[in-house]
Amino acid sequence: MQRPLVPLVVAAALLCAGCSGGSGSGSAREAEKPGKASPSRSAEDHGAAVRAAVAATKKSSARIDEQIEIGDGTTEYVVSIKGDFDWAGAKGRLAVALRNAASPGKTSPRMDEIFDGGTVYVGGFAEMDGSWGSIRRDKAEAHYVLRAPMNDPEHVLRQVAEMRRISKVGEETVHGTPAVHYRGVLPDETVTLRMAKDMRAKIDSVREQTGGITVYADAWIDRNGRIVRTRLDWPMGAAGAKATMNLADHGKPVRAKAPDPGRVVPMPDLGGPLPG
Repeated sequence: MQRPLVPLVVAAALLCAGCSGGSGSGSAREAEKPGKASPSRSAEDHGAAVRAAVAATKKSSARIDEQIEIGDGTTEYVVSIKGDFDWAGAKGRLAVALRNAASPGKTSPRMDEIFDGGTVYVGGFAEMDGSWGSIRRDKAEAHYVLRAPMNDPEHVLRQVAEMRRISKVGEETVHGTPAVHYRGVLPDETVTLRMAKDMRAKIDSVREQTGGITVYADAWIDRNGRIVRTRLDWPMGAAGAKATMNLADHGKPVRAKAPDPGRVVPMPDLGGPLPG
């Protein structure tokens, strides 16, 4: 199953570009750096608000629409992840696609994912002829920057809940609904949370060469105290990666049925630009 994905492993060049790109300093980025917290509330208060919103979101379900933009300064690729996810019920169904941003009309490699309890099933590849691969959800690893293991939305929420140096940006409109926008940064250990050993080593190398890395984290919270958008952003000069996840239709029913066991092949690990 990994073989048809091998030619698509484009994100591996991202860190190499980052080695010469620094940590993304510059006037355009300066305006987006976390600022001082508002006088009425401290950074701890803002952090508590974000963590409470993550906890509330994880008690329910939502429609997922995520885009991950990956560029090396010359070429940009976009991974799109769409579907429904029920955190409380530990189930969901996602469709994942990869495209070259310069060729939006071309057919995109894609795959389907079904989350059912502690197992993630992957399928949709023509060569699999209706079969599915399976991997334990708690054993899956991330193989690229700003990617969740098997595109798991719960992993993204966990990272956002751990952001630090949080400030309140202000009130904005998301999906036509007022939302409060918070911004912070991710600790180093959160950036590499559940990341494969070889990729952690590459990030450590970048960190040593650049004197540190900065990954920005943003969260938008609606008036019901739930997350409606998250964004993780690692600018590296002309290169970088940015992952924006939109959550809508909170509380919607989610249908996700595990495949027939007779058509499932267990896998110890699964990497590539689609699984993450």
